[in-house]
Amino acid sequence: MKEKEIKKVVKGRYAQIAKQEGESCSSCACGGGPLSQAEAIGYSREDLQRVPEEAVMGLGCGNPAAIADLKTGEIVLDLGSGAGVDVFLAANKVGMAGKAIGVDMTEEMVNRAEESARVYGYHNVEFRLGEMERLPVEDESVDVILSNCVINLSPDKSKVFQEAYRVLKPGGRLTVSDIVSERALPAAIKSDPDAWACCIAGALEQQEYLEKMKEAGFRDVQVLSGKECYVEGEGSQPPEKLLSITVKAYK
Repeated sequence: MKEKEIKKVVKGRYAQIAKQEGESCSSCACGGGPLSQAEAIGYSREDLQRVPEEAVMGLGCGNPAAIADLKTGEIVLDLGSGAGVDVFLAANKVGMAGKAIGVDMTEEMVNRAEESARVYGYHNVEFRLGEMERLPVEDESVDVILSNCVINLSPDKSKVFQEAYRVLKPGGRLTVSDIVSERALPAAIKSDPDAWACCIAGALEQQEYLEKMKEAGFRDVQVLSGKECYVEGEGSQPPEKLLSITVKAYK
């Protein structure tokens, strides 16, 4: 599939989810409602109770904000922020001396997150409409970057990591939860629009994913955790094994 086609499919799916017209679940957690799904992928009930209810949609494959070691006063950027759950979690941790910024390419998600910020009185958050490959963020302006199961949706992951490196301050850190594969995925899956929108078809092999981070300039790239996920194989083929990993790296 071409880049424009992939982005059109992805935008369409997440626009529906933002308006609560589509299924809200990740490739590693489904069923039981958004709160149960969020807990299944690593969010604590305590943290979820401290953010707007409308921001919790059960999307993602980890909880990068929990292990990013966020500090009071830091500027945090979330790539593919969706309804804003990780932005609000980060805002709670950095306090009013800091700021949490979310960037998402789906207008409906940005609108939903902005409304939650207004209703719940968050003054240290900002949501921007934009793409990860062309971030609407100044050079060397953020301390920490988070991303939760979104980079796999990009057709150009090298560009995403290059942009992340550009906007981080020297010494800044990147904490990402994402879906990768154990081996190259079959062509039938990689050309399936639904598989792209569901965080499956865009999964790179783990080593390739980590190498792209290093090629962008990141150092001390470490996989902090991993969990197996499975998707149905084509026809008589066995299920494909995917991995939900959380990675931390530094500029």
